[in-house]
Amino acid sequence: MVRSSLIASLLLFSCAIAANNQLPTSARSIAAINKVEPALIKALSEKGLRYGAPIFIRIFKQSATLEVWLQAESGRFELFKAYDICAQSGRLGPKLRSGDRQAPEGFYFVNAQRFNPWSKFHLSFNLGYPNAYDRAHGRTGSALMVHGDCVSIGCYAMTDSGIEEIYALAQKSLEDGQPFFRVHIFPFRLSDEALERVKNNRWYTFWLNLKQGFDYFEQTKMPPNVNVQNKRYVFSAP
Repeated sequence: MVRSSLIASLLLFSCAIAANNQLPTSARSIAAINKVEPALIKALSEKGLRYGAPIFIRIFKQSATLEVWLQAESGRFELFKAYDICAQSGRLGPKLRSGDRQAPEGFYFVNAQRFNPWSKFHLSFNLGYPNAYDRAHGRTGSALMVHGDCVSIGCYAMTDSGIEEIYALAQKSLEDGQPFFRVHIFPFRLSDEALERVKNNRWYTFWLNLKQGFDYFEQTKMPPNVNVQNKRYVFSAP
């Protein structure tokens, strides 16, 4: 009896994990993906990339750019496309608290549970703010998204056509086995020269820490593992 109960419990637990990893869909998301898939597959093929390959996203606030990278056969990530961010609010610097209208900066990840195919902003995925770093610094807020509809209060808003492509690429990557994808958000491209120009900014030290993760990817074309120690981001090989 004990053995039977244990087996039943394990089966229920396995089913719960499977359900939690299930990507949510809606009539809207299915229609959007069906619409953009053929052109995406063609464009990816022309660049030697595979639809469903692991995805990585970088966002740059100052230039209002969202980059989509996909993993090539070499194992390194290659830039597929850069999208214009249609709307964002706030200024350069991290989000600190609910209601400050700031969009976050830092290192985030998106899994299946963070997709929203029923979003009132067409389609969206949650960035997972506040992350461990944000919580260590007492930062608050919720529902920070990348979404469509070109309106934003603390989120990164894309055009509907843009979010359809990004959403399709991200969903296919997770469907094909990527457990989550990383989203790295920077104020601008963190070159030494760019940081020298803002060395008197209150966020200079924070940006120096972000630069470590930025440089890792620039040098290796592999997004690093990211952890938090002593209220700082630390990076290691993926």
